[in-house]
Amino acid sequence: MTQSTDQTVNPNANPNLSQAAAETVKPTFLSSFKAYGDRRALIMLFLGFSAGIPILLIFSSLSLWLREAGLDRSVVTLFSWAALGYSFKFVWAPLVDAMPVPWLGKILGRRRSWLLIAQLMVILAIAGMALVNPVTPEALTLMAAAAVLLGFSSATQDIVIDAYRIELAPADLQSVLAATYNAGYRIGMIVAGAGALYLAQIFGSTAESYSYDAWKLTYLIMAGVMGIGVLTTLIIREPVTGVIEPKPVTAYARLVLLFLISVAAFVIGYRFFGSALTKPSDAPLLSFVFETCRLGSATTVAGFTGYLLTLTGLVDKEVARQTWVTPITDFFARYGSSALLLLLLIGTYRISDIVAGVISNVFYQDMGFSKIEIANAVKLFGVIMTIAGGFLGGLLALRFKIMPAMMLGAVLASATNLLFILLLQNSDSIFYLYLAVTMDNLASGLAGAVFIAFLSALTNIRFTAVQYALFSSLMTLIPKVTGGYSGSIVDSFGYAPFFWFTALLGLPVLLLVYLVHKKDLVN
Repeated sequence: MTQSTDQTVNPNANPNLSQAAAETVKPTFLSSFKAYGDRRALIMLFLGFSAGIPILLIFSSLSLWLREAGLDRSVVTLFSWAALGYSFKFVWAPLVDAMPVPWLGKILGRRRSWLLIAQLMVILAIAGMALVNPVTPEALTLMAAAAVLLGFSSATQDIVIDAYRIELAPADLQSVLAATYNAGYRIGMIVAGAGALYLAQIFGSTAESYSYDAWKLTYLIMAGVMGIGVLTTLIIREPVTGVIEPKPVTAYARLVLLFLISVAAFVIGYRFFGSALTKPSDAPLLSFVFETCRLGSATTVAGFTGYLLTLTGLVDKEVARQTWVTPITDFFARYGSSALLLLLLIGTYRISDIVAGVISNVFYQDMGFSKIEIANAVKLFGVIMTIAGGFLGGLLALRFKIMPAMMLGAVLASATNLLFILLLQNSDSIFYLYLAVTMDNLASGLAGAVFIAFLSALTNIRFTAVQYALFSSLMTLIPKVTGGYSGSIVDSFGYAPFFWFTALLGLPVLLLVYLVHKKDLVN
């Protein structure tokens, strides 16, 4: 793939880009489209499918399961926090990047061995959720634990897949790989979304007549579907990367121990601040601020614990620095004073559609649509529209500069949330359901594919897994914490103000995109 001769490479951009690669001719739309037939794009299609299966089993499909089991909306949406592992995966990404898997790593290679372990953990977590009927507080706790394991496992899978993708092809092909990955991801979501709803309905669970056995069998089938990802991992080749200097086994063991103790400190801190402080019960905004402070305080405790353990000599300071600190300081060294601007854009770019998406299935159900109607419109047709938007976003990012495509994606992601207000006013209309779903998913797919290319351009291949995990974690942290209170916001103010709120959340994003584009930080 090529670019015009009047373009120059930004010195702050990804150091893997060569001047020669950046100073060629822009591809035509036809040549850009042919890139989708590349073998590497096909690999990302199947890996994307494997990554797309777990996410809806934590979010919308689980939301409907819990709702049918009789749980309140506020409790249902809080389960979205089980996926916060996606937002904190940068914490253990350095371990995945630096540590070889004993025995298995020699057979499959560094990336594929970690990928196989993550996929097997995903299967175990989904099966664990299937074996729990969430109708009592005790069972609900077990369900939450299995959901957290699923979030952790699938986030680990994402760490490896993202690193594999960036190492698999040069930067000018990343938008194509991002689009095919997005297509596979959305197909996986169709299976875990529409497929799960179809199966639960066929097996006999409805809003009027809840059946645990139906949902149990559905989730066990979803665990089996993950076998496609396992087979893909066993077939593909290990990417060619630089040689990683091995460390003594004791050094890796100490890193893992440091990580586990820090996690334990986070859990203890989170529980302590939850019991020591009084949580506001009737004010969603104050509750959001409370939980944000609680989460931040627990994170600070975990970080300080890790720092103290390093000072005691549990882990060699230089090893800890190279593992956790150097990948971060590299980013700030390359972008200088603009680094914070980029991080702010990363942290808020997807906020409009992620916050609205947390409660979307509950919204459709409250509008009176059946599970089959939701599956047809949202989980099948809507995902097809997301795939189409992803391919369009990939073409735009390949044909033009990334930032104009980012601006288009931000405008559409924000504005399309207002269509749900039209659906609210015409709640019995299938036409408005499909209109809202079509436009919202096209916008989401376009913005998602362009954003992946944007994050890939910011990543230094020396620290592939760590930096991309940091970026993608930051991308979802603020939206998911906010989305956890979407049910409480709707309960307090109603759906119309909520969707206005999600649309307005996108306005600061437009300013951030403009500022990054003006500074010419990413080509």
